[in-house]
Amino acid sequence: MTEPLLDVQGLTMRFGGLLAVDGVDLTAERNRITALIGPNGAGKTTIFNCLTGFYKPTAGRLLLRHPTRGPIELQTLKGYGVARTGVVRTFQNIRLFPSMTVLENLLVAQHQALMPRSVFSLAGLLNLKGWRAAEEAAVDTARDWLRRLDLLAVADEEAGNLSYGMQRRVEIARAMSTNPLLLCLDEPAAGLNPRETRALAELLAGIRAEHGIGILLIEHDMGLVMDISDHIFVVDHGARIAAGTPAEIRNDERVIKAYLGEPDADDAAHAGGDAH
Repeated sequence: MTEPLLDVQGLTMRFGGLLAVDGVDLTAERNRITALIGPNGAGKTTIFNCLTGFYKPTAGRLLLRHPTRGPIELQTLKGYGVARTGVVRTFQNIRLFPSMTVLENLLVAQHQALMPRSVFSLAGLLNLKGWRAAEEAAVDTARDWLRRLDLLAVADEEAGNLSYGMQRRVEIARAMSTNPLLLCLDEPAAGLNPRETRALAELLAGIRAEHGIGILLIEHDMGLVMDISDHIFVVDHGARIAAGTPAEIRNDERVIKAYLGEPDADDAAHAGGDAH
């Protein structure tokens, strides 16, 4: 078996006396969609924040196997440093620049590649040839992803004027325009209607098939998770309680209990009495 793209071992995160994530292990593979699920408050977004450099974990190892740079320990990096490794994310609450155009949102996302070519704005101010070529390449990349996500017609519209579903697609296009190795999606189906959710499933399956990257998503829509995921990790109260294929997770008693709860003693007694 090939080694995973992302290998998380013993991830632990404390906030004072609160243990938010308790020794979680998980992996994400290239060319695979991996889902991270669990009840509200289970620690999923905290795990994402540790992976993407928003939080520094209390303990644990987060290893990214980069194809050219070799193994990178993400827990030693902050947000900007993590993004430079090819790990990018979207957020549960949409974080576009609403007064910028859709195209401008995708160009801003490529600033890491553009800044060195601009000699930190000097080449841009002087309109040097190297800067013009880099800017044209960034625009081409942005337009290519807008075309792939059926957003080219709204490239010059302000992002804040788009429907919620289209803004979600812009977020994914913006992330993909950075040429990521691992795309982390925090509840990408939140607020979408059934038609938009089906379109999202097709989009993510297409990205998996065509671009060879890993996709790691947090999602509450179990229909979407079961339809598109190759592997699922389940957390509850900050700890991993299950891992497996969609079929295995669907029938796992620990997962069912975490989502549906267990009857208390009085309920069980009443249920037993009713049976007589």
